[in-house]
Amino acid sequence: MSNAIAPLDLSWLLLETPAGTTHVGAMLLFEKPAGRRTIVREIVAAYRAQRPAPPFNYVPELIGAGAPHFREVDDWDPHYHVAHLALPPGSSYDDLLRLVADLHEPMLDRDRPLFRCWVIDGVPGGRFAIYTKTHHSIIDGVSGLKKLYDGLSLTDEPTVLPPAFAQTGPPAPPHKPPPVLRRLTDTLRGVITQVGAINQISFGALRKGLGAALGSHLEGSLPFVARHSPTNVPLKQARSFATVSLPLEEMHQIGHRFGATLNDVAATVIDHGLHSYLRERGGDYGHEFIAMVPVSLRGEDDGAIGTRVSAMFVRLGSPGADISERLQQVVHSVAAAKKELGAMSPDTAMTYAVALIALAGAAATTHLDRIGRPACNLVISNVPGAREPRYLSGAPLVGIFPVSALAAAIGLNVTLSSYRDHMDFGFVSNAAAIDDARALAEHTRQAYADLKAAAKETAS
Repeated sequence: MSNAIAPLDLSWLLLETPAGTTHVGAMLLFEKPAGRRTIVREIVAAYRAQRPAPPFNYVPELIGAGAPHFREVDDWDPHYHVAHLALPPGSSYDDLLRLVADLHEPMLDRDRPLFRCWVIDGVPGGRFAIYTKTHHSIIDGVSGLKKLYDGLSLTDEPTVLPPAFAQTGPPAPPHKPPPVLRRLTDTLRGVITQVGAINQISFGALRKGLGAALGSHLEGSLPFVARHSPTNVPLKQARSFATVSLPLEEMHQIGHRFGATLNDVAATVIDHGLHSYLRERGGDYGHEFIAMVPVSLRGEDDGAIGTRVSAMFVRLGSPGADISERLQQVVHSVAAAKKELGAMSPDTAMTYAVALIALAGAAATTHLDRIGRPACNLVISNVPGAREPRYLSGAPLVGIFPVSALAAAIGLNVTLSSYRDHMDFGFVSNAAAIDDARALAEHTRQAYADLKAAAKETAS
């Protein structure tokens, strides 16, 4: 059986290079229950006994007869797709992060189903971890994280639910081919919609590009307006990975104090931390960063295969701004970008993402991004999480840290997701540009402490 590849999903496959991989993943951290010394082996065996379900049994066919499509396969190697590792005795949490960074580096094998996971024993503190990665062409952050949660239990019973790759979706409705005239009409309508969307996007991009070249201060969503920063050096295969957890309710309260959202607070502390990190290393960046902020186009119960996202390109704070001023600048920029994206129809918003990803990929492939403006400086994404505690074979989930993609000369991705009472940040960097994501994460933690102190001052 074959399935046509949608334009946005195809772009993730065409954009990918060995140094600019387009898989997304997560690191899940668990505490071992008392007396369950063999729990990791039991989980590995249970996972290997499952079989991949669509889209986790898809193999891409990009050349040959017909249009690009996914081919469903029945065979899979459970030992390849579900690996069992253990850290050596005496290892630290940083050793786990280095291992995850190493596992995240290589492209997925396109001759096999587009996912892998590793169950990692020996994590300090009586813990174990699961790192999993899946190609962005078959899943996005929202649907991927939902599947990870669906593979966990709401009780501490020693049961292993089907993991993300083995979960079956609702049966597809019976498909009756429409009459020829209706197919022709639908095709023409789709072409007209796409052309109209591209015209709208092209005009806006040209206007903003000219404005940036003339030194104008621009508002709204700002792709290809960013100046080159240390995060835009050519991508290498090496990755650095780090994590931070911040108190969720406190972040909400701080945001409320300044008239800001949770996402505004997150973007502000990441921005402040990045400027501080670069200053510490003698690479002070004298301009505002522009962040690509993915926006999910999924409804609450939308479990469709593939990716359904668009994006805003948000100007962050001034280099020398204090933390309070920076937050207000971010609030203003995000509101302007939201207004512009909100004026687009869902079809236009999806086409917007396809067009920008294609342009960014073409610029990186031809090296035009080294002389022209990059699409952005970094990616900041928030993927909805869960408030209820989750368990795997009785082991409580401690944290779930996104491990996302780097592509098209965008060398920093910070993706966050809430779980219970905390917000978990996953920092992935191009090690050729930011060789110590752990130091960047600590600067972000300090920026949050500064913002918390500023919020207390405003309350007094």
